[in-house]
Amino acid sequence: MSSWIRWHGPAMARLWGFCWLVVGFWRVALACPRSCKCSASRIWCSDPSPGIVAFPRLEPNSVDPENITEIFIANQKRLEIINEDDVEAYVGLRNLTIVDSGLKFVAHKAFLKNSNLQHINFTRNKLTSLSRKHFRHLDLSELILVGNPFTCSCDIMWIKTLQEAKSSPDTQDLYCLNESSKNIPLANLQIPNCGLPSANLAAPNLTVEEGKSITLSCSVAGDPVPNMYWDVGNLVSKHMNETSHTQGSLRITNISSDDSGKQISCVAENLVGEDQDSVNLTVHFAPTITFLESPTSDHHWCIPFTVKGNPKPALQWFYNGAILNESKYICTKIHVTNHTEYHGCLQLDNPTHMNNGDYTLIAKNEYGKDEKQISAHFMGWPGIDDGANPNYPDVIYEDYGTAANDIGDTTNRSNEIPSTDVTDKTGREHLSVYAVVVIASVVGFCLLVMLFLLKLARHSKFGMKGFVLFHKIPLDG
Repeated sequence: MSSWIRWHGPAMARLWGFCWLVVGFWRVALACPRSCKCSASRIWCSDPSPGIVAFPRLEPNSVDPENITEIFIANQKRLEIINEDDVEAYVGLRNLTIVDSGLKFVAHKAFLKNSNLQHINFTRNKLTSLSRKHFRHLDLSELILVGNPFTCSCDIMWIKTLQEAKSSPDTQDLYCLNESSKNIPLANLQIPNCGLPSANLAAPNLTVEEGKSITLSCSVAGDPVPNMYWDVGNLVSKHMNETSHTQGSLRITNISSDDSGKQISCVAENLVGEDQDSVNLTVHFAPTITFLESPTSDHHWCIPFTVKGNPKPALQWFYNGAILNESKYICTKIHVTNHTEYHGCLQLDNPTHMNNGDYTLIAKNEYGKDEKQISAHFMGWPGIDDGANPNYPDVIYEDYGTAANDIGDTTNRSNEIPSTDVTDKTGREHLSVYAVVVIASVVGFCLLVMLFLLKLARHSKFGMKGFVLFHKIPLDG
């Protein structure tokens, strides 16, 4: 009985934990192909006996293939093919090495889902040809192909072009076999009718008003004859294209302001490589105030806003219906500019209750205008605890005819008439009045105290005299 109790305590829990650990390792071992070793982030297969015949795949419910970042394969003479679905599960793969093996063929879409691939090493395999379509979507920093028996053809001219474009001192020493089975340095390879294509995009004025339409045309040339396609990125506006052999057109309708600044490219591609011609779309549209919020306090008080418009709009602030003439104490600041979008604030230095009121922002360009209003409350009026006083002054800023300030130069006050900072002047006048009232009150209080003391002293003196005379009268009469 005591033995049974002993084995149903902590010791039994430890035993069961050990068993599950062994089972876990056994499952991972079963998930990893023979001749390979696997960890949570790496697969390496270097044992030639018995070796692997197909690209290594992990069994379901084992190590998550998305976490594999490196696959190393060496000395696998029976591994000849990488199929389209062999590598797709390893979406986090960064380094792929297959060296001293029998690799002969790589499917065109083998690496379609491996956008994180950066280093590929296919040294000393059996590759006779390799298409650039395998790698054109990848941002590779290294592609090593040394020691492969490439056949001299137009299919591998892209490798020569790539080597020439790199112009690096560590250029690979690559060769190909000609029709006479003679090794030719790839750097010296010349193939007739095998060159880079060209693309030429013809477009009218690409400055267009929002809501309008535009048509772009493109022609491509090259030998081998290239394929042509349009790269419009994340274009929002509705668009359609027509292509016919070496000619194509792109029609963009009801152009959106969100597409201003977008790049549109015509691309020509063949076996050797690709070429593209690009233009930037400029869309003009009326301003829109997309954001205007109540004041916030940081180092200064700020009424934040966001304005969109192209060409860049001029900004004008109004305070309680009158033009607000900006100064060094109240001015517009643009903090971030994102092409046609401007983020900034109306900055106020130490505003008082005199600055409470309604602030209106007007943004205007040649295509229209927009305006929004916000009520601002900085502090309560003196003597009112709740800080609320709906009776704002009707006019604090007078209209002196100052021109509206253009975004990007909002602190330039060259047209401003001197001494028009009415808020500062009014504040100083009120402070002066308060000071006079306080001083007069103190002086009046002091006079009252002095009069009281003098009166008190006079009464006290007569009281003393009467007390002395009373004590001089003899007691016996």
